[in-house]
Amino acid sequence: MADAAWIAVDWGTSNLRVWAMDADGQAFAAHESDQGMGVLDRDGFEAALLALIAPYLTADRTLPVLCCGMVGSRQGWAEAAYLNTPCTPPDGQAASRVPAKDPRISVFILPGIKQISPPDVMRGEETQIAGFLAANPDFDGVLCLPGTHTKWVHISLGEIISFQTFMTGEMFALLSKQSVLRHCISDSEFDQSCFDDRVSDALARPQSIAAQLFGVRAGALVADLQAAEARARLSGLLIGAELSGARPYWLGQNVAIIGNGGLSKLYRTALAAQGVDATVVKVSDTTLRGLKAAYESLKEKV
Repeated sequence: MADAAWIAVDWGTSNLRVWAMDADGQAFAAHESDQGMGVLDRDGFEAALLALIAPYLTADRTLPVLCCGMVGSRQGWAEAAYLNTPCTPPDGQAASRVPAKDPRISVFILPGIKQISPPDVMRGEETQIAGFLAANPDFDGVLCLPGTHTKWVHISLGEIISFQTFMTGEMFALLSKQSVLRHCISDSEFDQSCFDDRVSDALARPQSIAAQLFGVRAGALVADLQAAEARARLSGLLIGAELSGARPYWLGQNVAIIGNGGLSKLYRTALAAQGVDATVVKVSDTTLRGLKAAYESLKEKV
């Protein structure tokens, strides 16, 4: 087992991911568990972390651990105060130290970012943004971070100027699993052309979104709407409504999408239909790069 110089941690609501980092800032091992913030009480965080990083701990030294994400929320290990927009993504100097019972670790949590008007918050995305800007320091435009709570972020001169959050992913999960639509939504099949049509329709008529959503159920009952089409319709309507609301962010802007897999592809396809040629960057790469950038300034506090 190689010696770790420090541990990078991305701790979200559902999952915990850690990377063992060497002295040159390279990850040589990665571990993951389902011990996200949502299933832990305040006393459970240290044990969940130790379970993943135990192989790198020794009695003769203290290992620095730098965390980002929901671990710093009010329901997390310890609340890390927000920075106010406009601001640069937080570096290690802004990290809060968390008291740990185990003397073999020294834990720091990066703060999130808040916006007063209109009210909005982010935790974890700011580290992804820092990683993106570390690789693209001259970027000026808008970042889209798809997920449960999708963020649209205006970047200028290396600062987060403003941002807006859309609950699109959570709405899709609730509607597809807990509403009347659950009876007609497929878990795997997807009709891309149907998705494209519903995005266009939602952009043109966002005021009718509630009626169109029920139309998904009605179509399955009386118009032979197939499960693959139903899933695509729901996704297209919700993402189209989001794009309508986020139009001031992406219209005429340089746009990059930070995400993984099929969801990023759907956003890219939807934006392309509106004449926006967005680039896609893997979220795992930007998160680790952001943690590495923050650790460089944290060294002075360790």
